[in-house]
Amino acid sequence: MALFELHSRNLSQEQVAHTHDFHQLILATCGVTELSMEGRGERVTARRGCLIPSSRHHEYQGDGSNRTLVLDVPVAQLAMLEKGSEIERLFDKPRFFSVPPALNQLTHALASQLEQCPGLQNEIAILLLRALTMYLHDARPEAVEQLGQHCISERLDLARLDAWLDQHLADEIRVEQLAELCALSPGHFHTCFRELTGVTPLAYVQRRRLEHARTLVRHSTLSLGHVAMLVGFRDQGSFSRAYRRYFEISPSSDR
Repeated sequence: MALFELHSRNLSQEQVAHTHDFHQLILATCGVTELSMEGRGERVTARRGCLIPSSRHHEYQGDGSNRTLVLDVPVAQLAMLEKGSEIERLFDKPRFFSVPPALNQLTHALASQLEQCPGLQNEIAILLLRALTMYLHDARPEAVEQLGQHCISERLDLARLDAWLDQHLADEIRVEQLAELCALSPGHFHTCFRELTGVTPLAYVQRRRLEHARTLVRHSTLSLGHVAMLVGFRDQGSFSRAYRRYFEISPSSDR
């Protein structure tokens, strides 16, 4: 069950004035929205966010080309969270705040994940609130960047990926499949994977194939053609060439 409502929206050019019985966080990834609370007006952009406490009257009007993350935080739900009191402090008053580059990058990444996997809105919402709490309360902008890296490492569970790869080495393996296992978009997965491991996902798959092949070459009596098939190579020739490039020795000599 969703604790939060999180949406990536285009706020239209129609002027809206209302109040609601939940807190609201507004972060833009692009475009501009004019927003005023209790007589104070500012522009919500990629560099400027907004926190709206429940029951506070506000008005807004988008430019029609913005892309904006809107997070609704039911007040009663905060008591269910481990750090609910810290999050409640974020909404102790209406405020606009500067968005540091690390938070902007995290917002972009999480907005992309939300579009790919809307079922993860609870997890994404909590990450956004944790990041904002670190930035506004702890006055440590670097903590936001650390949280983003921690999020990446948690989602890219290499042990889980390795176990899946080992069961599918004989099959065609696509980046889209690996990204889906981590609930990330293919583009974001590729970037995060390279940052974490230093290699591209497909280079990592190739390395996994060859390391498994070496175990079979050295410790089994299977033919090299059979080994090539088991680890996903189309023929023995392409397998032998890849093996020699990686290990600087042919599979027959290694055997």
